[in-house]
Amino acid sequence: MKFDRPETTNPIDQMKVVGQPVRRIDGELKVTGNATYAYEWQDPDGPSAYGYPVGSAIAKGRITAMDVAAAEASPGVLAVVTTLAVGDREKGQYNTAKLFGGAEIQHYHQAIAVVVAETFEQARAAAALVKVEYAEVQGQFSLADGRDTAQKPKDVDDTPPDTAVGDFDSAFASAPMTLDEEYTTPDHSHSMMEPHASIAAWNGEELTVWTSSQMIDWWRTDLATTLGIDKDNIQLKSPYIGGGFGGKLFLRVDAVLAAFAAKASGRTVKVALPRPFMANNTTHRPATIQRIRIGTEQDGTITAIAHESWSGDLPGGGPEPAVMQTRLLYAGANRMSSMRLAALDLPEGNAMRAPGEAPGLMALEVAIDEMAEKLAMDPVDFRILNDTQVDPENPKRRFTHRNLIGCLETGSERFGWSERRRPGARRDGNWLVGMGVAAAFRNNLLLTSAARVKLDREGIVTVETDMTDIGTGSYTIIAQTAAEMLGLSVDKVVVKLGDSRFPVSAGSGGQFGANCSTSGVYAACVKLREAVASALGFNSDDVVFENGEVRSGNRFAPLAAAAGVDGLVAEDKIEWGDLSKTHQQSTFGAHFVEVGVDVATGETRVRRMLAVCSAGRILNPVTARSQVIGAMTMGVGSALSEELAVDTRRGFFVNHDLAGYEVPVHADIPHQEVIFLEEEDPYSSPMKAKGVGELGLCGVSAAIANAIHNATGVRLRHYPLTLDKLIGGLPEVA
Repeated sequence: MKFDRPETTNPIDQMKVVGQPVRRIDGELKVTGNATYAYEWQDPDGPSAYGYPVGSAIAKGRITAMDVAAAEASPGVLAVVTTLAVGDREKGQYNTAKLFGGAEIQHYHQAIAVVVAETFEQARAAAALVKVEYAEVQGQFSLADGRDTAQKPKDVDDTPPDTAVGDFDSAFASAPMTLDEEYTTPDHSHSMMEPHASIAAWNGEELTVWTSSQMIDWWRTDLATTLGIDKDNIQLKSPYIGGGFGGKLFLRVDAVLAAFAAKASGRTVKVALPRPFMANNTTHRPATIQRIRIGTEQDGTITAIAHESWSGDLPGGGPEPAVMQTRLLYAGANRMSSMRLAALDLPEGNAMRAPGEAPGLMALEVAIDEMAEKLAMDPVDFRILNDTQVDPENPKRRFTHRNLIGCLETGSERFGWSERRRPGARRDGNWLVGMGVAAAFRNNLLLTSAARVKLDREGIVTVETDMTDIGTGSYTIIAQTAAEMLGLSVDKVVVKLGDSRFPVSAGSGGQFGANCSTSGVYAACVKLREAVASALGFNSDDVVFENGEVRSGNRFAPLAAAAGVDGLVAEDKIEWGDLSKTHQQSTFGAHFVEVGVDVATGETRVRRMLAVCSAGRILNPVTARSQVIGAMTMGVGSALSEELAVDTRRGFFVNHDLAGYEVPVHADIPHQEVIFLEEEDPYSSPMKAKGVGELGLCGVSAAIANAIHNATGVRLRHYPLTLDKLIGGLPEVA
């Protein structure tokens, strides 16, 4: 199905099932422990062996020798596979660094061996006996030091790294009011609950891998490339995933090691990356340095805006696209943006929830607040004044639906924004109390997505697609889509996900998963509806599917009657036309936060949070709300505690576990409220939906920073906003 014109009325608009707060159909399996995650699969032919990885002890150089004799002689050991024995391998399309193979070391903890043994403990003990000699080379590990030599990167997703409209320099120089500030965000870790884990089994030349993957087809393709085999000989299974946040978008080394280990040992082998291994071996959100300049008229109208960003990655990698939202979020006739990329020898920087917008808004939305303060304007009013309904860099290109003003106004009223006072003026005992706001923005991305639907003679519909569920509710919204299209209740739909034998979906990432995968299911259901009508001899133009029946005129029949003995099967995919090129598709929101800051210690506590989202049709308000409050929680961590500390001498992240890398826990999170504005976007898809999973994060950290300033009068521009950065500016204790 080609989606190349705005959607009109279709069966989803009934919203008897879609849009309703249906409980997670996979929920019972998960809370009872019966959902099988990657490391939990059991080989029916016998117990699995265990693989334990060995990581490089240097960040850059080459391996000159490896001695594995002691490891091979260790009790229970079945095989030791080294990167030297495997030899140089072709790198997958989506990886910056090679995952395994060859003598070159590109980053600390790069996998250099895997030890296979009968038990986990035996494998771990033997791995400690592997002796490695290196020829170490000094690397570059500091973004601040690499800033001056940073280069203009290649295009990011077909978007140029630099843009310019009007004459920014002249407009900024002549603006009555100006801001010129620098902001920094640190490296961040995905820190999902489930580690990267895989189980591999060979049957002749065919390989089956149970793993934890957000994007099944991307992984299968790149695994085939790394192993040097045909992708059709690989079956990947990933029905349940314990979180990913972008860290499982691309093939990771656990799957590669498991495959090599299973081949070498002749056994089914399971490999889970130890938690300390994950921060340096996998990927992370890169640190940024951002300079923002804004010029306005006396009334607050933006006349000039510029956003420059520096980030780092391994050679061949890409930048953190932190300027993207600034190109679209606020009006301004004269504007420029640029990204520069420093070559760093740290572990690979790559996608983490809302790449670009998350760290970009951490800076931009603080700068907007600072500009409003200079103008003596309410920060909500300043944002509303500079709203735009067209792409500021291409005014002929309108937004399909943009209700940022509605988000700000609704949030202001619900949160009690009118009670906000001047900085440092509100006290509650020892706590300085303040409110902050930030706009949220995230683009609507579109990927091709396919599905297969089957109707059996019992009237049960089965949906098959390699779409994944990373804890987001994919099973449920896909079931709701099929149920709505075929006039059934959700309990009459069976959803099968996460298997490479199923049609290739959009996968889970970039906030595109829900809209694209359900659109693929919609397309397949349209074909099944046509097949049902034909089987029943009905006119497909006026056929109605409702309550398990099919009606056409004054004729009706049970849906199951169309299946016959063998059932009916239909398969299709959603493909996208040029609507996303002719019109700008984005999602919008507003975050409001209240904090308390201890006047003596500088400790910050978030007291309450509100997110207002305008993001197309909400397919399930329960699962969508869960996505947003989870994202808000992640925003608290990004603001107050999360930072991968870089050892700039040795080139690794020091706090590479959940004891040293501090994410929010239940006690850190207060009351959270989420409001979804009524919206349908006929330009986005047949579902008229978009996404909210990453929108819920964008802007949260800035709202906290702005609330801290309102509480204390101290302006912080460098994350995380820890008490050591605050305490010197706090008022004297009364």
